[in-house]
Amino acid sequence: MKPLVYLLLLFPGFLACSNAGKKPANNTAAPTAEVRVEVPAFNADSAWQFVAKQLAFGPRVPGHKAHEACAEWMANKMSNWADTVFVQSFRARAYNKTILDGKNIISSFNPKATKRILLAAHWDSRPYADHDPDNTKHRTPIDGANDGASGVGVLMEIGRLIHTQKLPQNIGLDIVFFDLEDYGPHNDERSSGDDDYWALGSQHWSRTPHIPGYKANFGILLDMVGAKNAVFPREYYSQQYAAWVLDKVWRTAQNMGYDNYFSNRPGMPINDDHIAVNQIAGIPMIDIIHQDPNSSNGTFYEHWHTSNDNLAQIDKETLRVVGEVVTRVVYETK
Repeated sequence: MKPLVYLLLLFPGFLACSNAGKKPANNTAAPTAEVRVEVPAFNADSAWQFVAKQLAFGPRVPGHKAHEACAEWMANKMSNWADTVFVQSFRARAYNKTILDGKNIISSFNPKATKRILLAAHWDSRPYADHDPDNTKHRTPIDGANDGASGVGVLMEIGRLIHTQKLPQNIGLDIVFFDLEDYGPHNDERSSGDDDYWALGSQHWSRTPHIPGYKANFGILLDMVGAKNAVFPREYYSQQYAAWVLDKVWRTAQNMGYDNYFSNRPGMPINDDHIAVNQIAGIPMIDIIHQDPNSSNGTFYEHWHTSNDNLAQIDKETLRVVGEVVTRVVYETK
């Protein structure tokens, strides 16, 4: 596929005569050269491989060797492409009073640019298959292929693309892989008021970002962006906090012919990493997240928080669509 090209045409002004009949000066400006911003072609095969590699470590549950090994791999991989990689180690108390060690991994491109875009996904996986149809698996960790790994795979591919085709100098990008997003209460133990036990990594980063005083113009969170025929409605909190960002992204998707994926229908309110980024960090961030009110769980895609959230559920076409839309948004931001 040829790289997509965005054209910005600058038209020269015209000189007007101040008095009728006066001979115009012969100083008409030469036409301004056309400015081209090339958008690199997103490689869905590469993104899929990044998803598969995460799953090869095993469930990325905090406190397990797979979690440590995957964090090291991601940080090393991103350091090949980014200008700077920060590994933000932190500790957080889980809903069951367990103290967990987490790692947010932040990769920065064009770090001196003041206009910045924030892209994010969570990289940990759920310790419980608590929505599995087989109740004997309700305490079994899941692969989290779609729920976590798909968003990371898309963002890793975008990081690789930026290394090969640099961003415009005035645009900076930060890619954050949040940890401890999915260690919330088991479905059998949930009660009212437990929302703060989800998205622990984004809460920590939003209070203590990798650079003191860090700000971005806007942010995009990816969650569950790899299932076949996924539909991403306009998530409720995204609409409340960052409607203009939703408009920007959805308009891009629809101009590309992807309105069957990026639906203009209102979405449900989702407690996800973007909540802390909006409320605590003050950065307008949206959530591109697969919602399916017709699924057996009534909210998310059919295999959410089950043992079937595995590599077989990942569709390269969905990865491609999401990757192309986000890549174009990044490169076309002025």
